[in-house]
Amino acid sequence: MTRDLYARHRAVLPDWLALYYEDPLEITHGEGRHVWDTAGNKYLDFFGGILTTMTAHALPEVTKAVAEQAGRIVHSSTLYLNRPMVELAERVAQLSGIPDARVFFTTSGTEANDTALLLATAHRRSNAILAMRNSYHGRSFSAVGVTGNRGWSPTSLSPLQTLYVHGGVRTRGPYADLEDRDFIDACVADLKDLLGHTRAPAALIAEPVQGVGGFTSPPDGLYAAFREVLHERGILWISDEVQTGWGRTGEHFWGWQAHARSGPPDIVTFAKGIGNGMSIGGVVARAEIMNCLDANSISTFGGTQVTMAAGLANLSYLLEHDLQGNARRVGGLLIERLRAVAAQVPHVREVRGRGLMIGVELTRPGTDEAAPDAASTVLEEARAGGLLVGKGGGHGTSVLRIAPPMSLTVAEAEEGAAILERALRSI
Repeated sequence: MTRDLYARHRAVLPDWLALYYEDPLEITHGEGRHVWDTAGNKYLDFFGGILTTMTAHALPEVTKAVAEQAGRIVHSSTLYLNRPMVELAERVAQLSGIPDARVFFTTSGTEANDTALLLATAHRRSNAILAMRNSYHGRSFSAVGVTGNRGWSPTSLSPLQTLYVHGGVRTRGPYADLEDRDFIDACVADLKDLLGHTRAPAALIAEPVQGVGGFTSPPDGLYAAFREVLHERGILWISDEVQTGWGRTGEHFWGWQAHARSGPPDIVTFAKGIGNGMSIGGVVARAEIMNCLDANSISTFGGTQVTMAAGLANLSYLLEHDLQGNARRVGGLLIERLRAVAAQVPHVREVRGRGLMIGVELTRPGTDEAAPDAASTVLEEARAGGLLVGKGGGHGTSVLRIAPPMSLTVAEAEEGAAILERALRSI
């Protein structure tokens, strides 16, 4: 059945639509932190549909809210008052940390970042954007144009002029050998130098932890230091929280809060986990920025009633059960367990991350050269052992990406670490 579906997939869908595994997997259902395939095999899910199943598979509170809302009305568009949309916007605005916040809902993280770029360029009357090397911001024409990862950027054409700065990757690049404070100073000096050679950009867009790039991040405080430079020149800061938001890093509710010394971002984008699988993205910005557009705009599917009901139920569950705290506690145990394993596996260059957002970088032993074949081997062996993980990396890196639902238990973390240990030792 799976082979037939794979053949049909290849015949009708784009060649560039990637699939994991030599024998692609069809997932039929899930519960909690587990999913099942068509053959009845059970897997511990450590990737959550690319960090999207944030709380749990088939979470009763969310499925009940979706079913009840679907029984009333599924959709009406933004042309009509929408109570669930207003209620979720109120909660997101209050949680955002942005003063006088306005919220606009989209259907994806790509669309959220696209909207943020529209707002920033319109507000600043500039099409120049600062972005981070090794970054990923989505699949749309403008989002691809600010993505600093060649593997996910299929064209150099763009409506924007993008200028890339240092700092998103702590352990590679020209400043990797510096101490944290010196690293930040060098990156700030690079930013100031760059700004001396260009017209004033509209904004800097940055992921606090780079997701597709392999869960890399700068030292705490880098973006606060950047913000001081940007604020002096009126340049906006867009924090792409599509993967880091909602407490996944454990230490903070938003990734930008590790860089909060100079205040919150001007714009925050979010998506993925808030819908727990339902299609929700969004933008939070100060009113003066959000309201700067001088033409009509709507969203046909952004903020639709059934997705908003899911987002409200999911956010309530996350807050009431302190899943941020669980990510900090269980994620900390998992990181330490994987670091102990890594010390005995020559292919592992680094285990990094925060909370339940963990990267295991693989290289050829004794070098900094990427080992993509080793990453593929581990991916396959982990699946054979009953564990699903992701992979990523940029600029010649190969990284296993681990991001389970944030309700992960200690026992499940230990089980997953044991399976991953066996897979790593099989390289």
